[in-house]
Amino acid sequence: MTWKLTAFAPKKIVQAALLAHDELEEWDAELVISGSEVAEDRPQDWVLEAWFPRRPGKAEKSALAGLFSGKPPVFGVEKLPETDWLTLSQQGMEPIRAGRFHVRTPDHPACTDPGVTDLVIPASQAFGTGQHETTAGCLAMLTHMKRSGVIARNIADIGSGTGLLAFGALDLWPRALALATDIDPVCAPVMAENCAANGVRIGGRAGELTLAIADGMDHPLIAARAPYDLLIANILAGPLVELAPDFAAHVLPGGNLVLAGLLETQEAAVRRAYRKSGFRLAARLVNGDWSILWLRKRPDWSPQ
Repeated sequence: MTWKLTAFAPKKIVQAALLAHDELEEWDAELVISGSEVAEDRPQDWVLEAWFPRRPGKAEKSALAGLFSGKPPVFGVEKLPETDWLTLSQQGMEPIRAGRFHVRTPDHPACTDPGVTDLVIPASQAFGTGQHETTAGCLAMLTHMKRSGVIARNIADIGSGTGLLAFGALDLWPRALALATDIDPVCAPVMAENCAANGVRIGGRAGELTLAIADGMDHPLIAARAPYDLLIANILAGPLVELAPDFAAHVLPGGNLVLAGLLETQEAAVRRAYRKSGFRLAARLVNGDWSILWLRKRPDWSPQ
């Protein structure tokens, strides 16, 4: 991506624009947006950033402006050098501790504390290094589930990115079957390399991780492995709502679902969709502005 548009606005305005984006059925896939706080000491001041592979014209600017209910902010336009900005932004990141996990890049030494699992995730083109609140929150939630007595024998990590959450789940339930999928083909070699770096065996047997590129639940391997007693999805609120019936069809009665990638303001809509699909809340965790949900499928639920 070589061009960036930037607009500064209060937190509520940027979050409302992100919500409007999630609800759109049609959006130019080449126009990627994100929102975040400007600085830790300015939590109410946010920035909306949009990346585009070509110089953005009137159509792209109008699409962004249309996300705002009132008068849109002024967007600054900047040409970026040809750089892998995601990888660059992840280089030198400080390690994080989430649940029983210590996640770091290769630039940092391993953690040898007793009872702590050290995972190394290099800066890469895929999402999910552990730095984002949703990924760290999922690791903390999975740790909580294990301590609560959850037993997982068949696991799926949908939208896995780097494979990190699948690695964490396999560490907690080392005898389980495990499947990690993502829609982006770039994730296949990334996940394979990260498996090698963390001693995770690739394969189809218990204790091994199977990798696949899939659009949501649309892959024969996902159907063949079902039903799952633990399904993890750290994606976005819109796709989570759309996938609720598919997830329900692939999770065992009484099985567990961990959902992330949703802002706390989006939680009610997501939970409503999953109540209709037979799930009830077991626990929730809020990390920053993001909600992480542990849901359980009702044993007596059947599609209407």
